[in-house]
Amino acid sequence: MAKTIYILNGPNLNLLGAREPEVYGRDTLADIERMAKATAKRLGLRVVFRQSNREGELVDWIQEARRKAAGIIINAAGYSHTSVAVLDALLAAEKPVVEVHLSNLFRREAFRHHSWVSRAAIGMICGFGAQGYVLALEAIATRVK
Repeated sequence: MAKTIYILNGPNLNLLGAREPEVYGRDTLADIERMAKATAKRLGLRVVFRQSNREGELVDWIQEARRKAAGIIINAAGYSHTSVAVLDALLAAEKPVVEVHLSNLFRREAFRHHSWVSRAAIGMICGFGAQGYVLALEAIATRVK
């Protein structure tokens, strides 16, 4: 049976493709989900792909992943820089976590340079747009197989 990876997406990522395409690209979240599922299949993994604008719902899904997933890929978006609750849930999950950001956080506003999520992550992939999800799946696959 294929191991399951939860790919969790935070606030405003439902607007991908329309919101600031010069920063986030033209791919929609549905495009990224299709790409992630194709990559997971190639790697012999199964993906649960979700998005929420609500912090508590992300925390609930991280706690669910603790029981049901082999690893977590998360683009917590704005919550990366503000949410100790997301960090605490990721630490409690005791699973490999890869953090993804579409844009290069370090070329943006200073407040984006710090991510609480990073403390729980084995690594961060940022600045590669939608391809970052593919890279994250390839990276996590080596940890969960």
